Amino acid sequence: GSAQGSGAMGGSASLIPRDLLGEYQELTFLSKQEILLAYKRFSELLPKEERENACSTRVPKSQILTLPELRANPFQQRICHVFSTSETEDDSMSFEDFLDMLSVFSDSATSDIKSYYAFRIFDFDNDGILDRKDLEQLVNCLTGQGEGSRLSSEEMEQLIQNILEESDIDKDGTINLAEFQHVVSRSPDF
Repeated sequence: GSAQGSGAMGGSASLIPRDLLGEYQELTFLSKQEILLAYKRFSELLPKEERENACSTRVPKSQILTLPELRANPFQQRICHVFSTSETEDDSMSFEDFLDMLSVFSDSATSDIKSYYAFRIFDFDNDGILDRKDLEQLVNCLTGQGEGSRLSSEEMEQLIQNILEESDIDKDGTINLAEFQHVVSRSPDF
């Protein structure tokens, strides 16, 4: 029967090799416990027969989006995109991508790291600056796409003006990473 298959294999097969575990602790803001838990969560996103090789298997974006942290996140698509190292640009994640993501979202991550990734997530066209189009998409993500909650174009314009006035230090009509990090450092709850 199937009961006998879940014996000795189950426990040990899912563990990360010790040298890798040490490396992950150095490279992330996560504790050993958190890394092991992340591994368990990641392997549970895989079909049973692939779980033993979780360290070398990519999880499709559709599975990543089922995580409770992302399910309700208006930036879920962008988050997958920014943390995915997939060469085919399908936004799938390796275990290391997954760890990076959890690390940045963890309470132990520095605000510089958090704001760097927030900047990349908000940079919808990936051109290294937040321009009006990025800001518009950002606002739409935050206010939701429903008819009732969408801003009128005047309100949107006003809001983008306000954001640029607050953030665009060199007045070039866009926000670069340094400007963004400056704003974030002034408003810690960001």
